[in-house]
Amino acid sequence: MPFDSTNYHEQVSNRYLNYVLVMLTLAYVFNFADRQILVILQESIKEEFKLSDTELGLLSGFSFALFYVTLGIPIARYADQGNRRNIVAGSFGLWSIMTAISGFAGNFIHLLLARIGLGVGQAGGSPPAHAMISDYFPPAKRTRAISTYSAGIYIGVGIGFLIGGYLNQHYGWRTAFFAMGIPGIIFSLLFYLTVKEPKKGATDIRQTTSGESHTLRSALKLMLSNKIFLFLTIAIALHVFCIYALLNWAPSFMSRVHGMKSVDIGVSLGLIFGLGGGIGTYARRFLTNLLGKKDTRYYLRVPAYSILLSLLFTAGAIFLHNNYLTLFCLCGCAFLQSIFLGPTFAVAHSLVPAPMRALNSAILFFALNLVGLGFGPLVVGIISDLLQPTQGIESLRWALSIILPLSLVSAVFFLAAAGKIGMNTKL
Repeated sequence: MPFDSTNYHEQVSNRYLNYVLVMLTLAYVFNFADRQILVILQESIKEEFKLSDTELGLLSGFSFALFYVTLGIPIARYADQGNRRNIVAGSFGLWSIMTAISGFAGNFIHLLLARIGLGVGQAGGSPPAHAMISDYFPPAKRTRAISTYSAGIYIGVGIGFLIGGYLNQHYGWRTAFFAMGIPGIIFSLLFYLTVKEPKKGATDIRQTTSGESHTLRSALKLMLSNKIFLFLTIAIALHVFCIYALLNWAPSFMSRVHGMKSVDIGVSLGLIFGLGGGIGTYARRFLTNLLGKKDTRYYLRVPAYSILLSLLFTAGAIFLHNNYLTLFCLCGCAFLQSIFLGPTFAVAHSLVPAPMRALNSAILFFALNLVGLGFGPLVVGIISDLLQPTQGIESLRWALSIILPLSLVSAVFFLAAAGKIGMNTKL
């Protein structure tokens, strides 16, 4: 039963609001843990199923991303009229089942189908969750609530690496999938039974119906005709291409090239990407709030400078032979490459009317997930396979050395192009 918006804050206790936020955040933790656990297990899966790096790239990126981005927009549009709680709970249950089913895979096709199911399930996770948070928390508390929810990304990645690495080494990769999937199924039922659907617009101070309405086609045409938005979209997609290429291949790289054990890789990368990404997010807010007040162009300069600086750490991570120095450089990459998201999305939102901002974000997420998550791991895998006959285990190092600098430099180029066009525009 939806809540009545009358005296809304008197009806819903702060304790319950915090409970809902914790439940949504934990769902997001499971979301990223289930999504990323495959990459810490992929060397064991490769060995058992005799897979190529191209097939690993399909599993860890493209097969998931294609269905994730394709269904994301229609599910988000449906959620605006339907029951968001039910969609989140149902999606949560589906992707958890698919994670557990992955442990029964007998070959590449079985695992591929499970990853497709995971992408279908997770397509209904974040958009309805964001909408629920906005209806539970008033504008003054909404930013903090969404920031808390977003922390689930880094916690989930860290947990996926930590648990996956340990279970893979001691009990096998199938047990790792079971250990992540089964608790998620139970948790999705708890979510459904204890979290209520808020009334749409319950925390809005006032409702506005004025302003021009846009069809999907006209809204897309308006945004894509804006060169700043177009260049930002390309820049974000290229940057995330690098992020997922590195994130999804780092465990294999540390195993093949540096000879690290699964449990050590899980602990190291779990802390690096979990803590490094989280700290980078905090630094992003601090830097953009501090510098952006003086000059709005820093909303694009901060991510551009951080990406350029990350090139040095990327080169170190790829070419240094000492394990500790390589891990240190990976930490620098995780920190610097996580700074881009907030400032670039803030600029993108400033380019469109308020009623178009959800679609604005959806297009950006479509581009970054399809290009970045979909093709980043896949392209590295293809190049690694092409180089393997001549380079052996070093083929992955050279594949990363080709792809990562190219995508980072290209991302900076398009950020600079967007900044140049918007130099005299108040963002």
